[in-house]
Amino acid sequence: MKLVIRESKRTPFFVTAKAEFEVLLGDKGAVNDFAGNTIPESWEDAVRKVLDMEEKPLVVMIVGAIDVGKTSFCTYLMNMALRAKRRVTFIDADLGQSDVGPPSTIGSCEVTKPTRDPFEIGAESVCFVGVTSPNGSVDEVVDGIARMTEKALKGGDDLLVVNTDGWIEGEDAVRYKLTLVKNVKPRMLIGLQEQNELTFLMGALTEIPTTAVESSPAVRKRDREERKLLRELAYKKYLRGATVQSFPLDWIKVSGVPFGSGRQPSRNHLNEIVKLIGTPPLYCEETPDSVFIALSKEQWADEEVAKTLENTLNKKVKIAWEGDEEGLLVALYDQEDNFLGIGIIEELDYDRRVLKIYANAKKNAASIHVGQIKLDKSGKELEKSNVFSDYI
Repeated sequence: MKLVIRESKRTPFFVTAKAEFEVLLGDKGAVNDFAGNTIPESWEDAVRKVLDMEEKPLVVMIVGAIDVGKTSFCTYLMNMALRAKRRVTFIDADLGQSDVGPPSTIGSCEVTKPTRDPFEIGAESVCFVGVTSPNGSVDEVVDGIARMTEKALKGGDDLLVVNTDGWIEGEDAVRYKLTLVKNVKPRMLIGLQEQNELTFLMGALTEIPTTAVESSPAVRKRDREERKLLRELAYKKYLRGATVQSFPLDWIKVSGVPFGSGRQPSRNHLNEIVKLIGTPPLYCEETPDSVFIALSKEQWADEEVAKTLENTLNKKVKIAWEGDEEGLLVALYDQEDNFLGIGIIEELDYDRRVLKIYANAKKNAASIHVGQIKLDKSGKELEKSNVFSDYI
């Protein structure tokens, strides 16, 4: 049997009899020996509690900080449930380290056979959030996980395992997790902790059973660069075979940006815009509540110009520059709102009102959702951009 372990990941092997392994190590690869089982007894106890619960469908939520082994525990729980002949669905809501679905998304899939790495399971349903941390996008994340859970419960499975992100520190993080529990309504919450970092959160949950388990000794802390590398490997997986595709704004719905849904401004409004900027803008469109203005790289305007225009036009005004959209991560959906894939904005042709996206979607897209992450075509993260999100 041949096993390939992806970079920055670990796979434990529990040997019960004499065995030989041939190991080929890549750069920074290593082999470590552990005395005893890498599955803590507390994991076994928690899994027994879950499998002893008679309620079906049963929703179990997993919480914990970064790199405490949440995904490993989820994998163990799902494998044991499959051994007990349960039908299992996995919802991966760890935006920054998603294994099911691309980074910045919530992914869902039915697990039909034991797995050692959920990354190898294809996502059946994907909700695009467009950020790699829920901080600042709590409402969108909570709503997305709740909708994904509701959809999965209709599938007839016995057990639904919901993995969450590692944001647990501070009042905002605790409030977010409590809101998540209130909306998802799990029947049990399992917290992985190294010391007592989940005491306050789990103590506040009085309406559902909670169980605290320890981190596995096989878990290793990853630094920021390693976590970024894992995301980039996932981006590459979902961009494989991508080409540049053109989408006329008049034919497709675009969300997450201020352009694409308006019309040419009235003559009076356009005159006011030209008066303040000094020259005609590269592009401009107007809705009943807002005005979007795109300038060429040679043109200039500042916040004062935008504020003056808002007061003059009595509408919200967003000023952007040609090229601001380049590199933004997007998700493409069909008419039935089925996820088709991710892409990267290459260009917005303002003259032709055409959005050019580097993507591998094979079906016709009906809507495009724009996120706040910028990538190059190789899937390398460049930066987080709020150039449009501060307006939406």
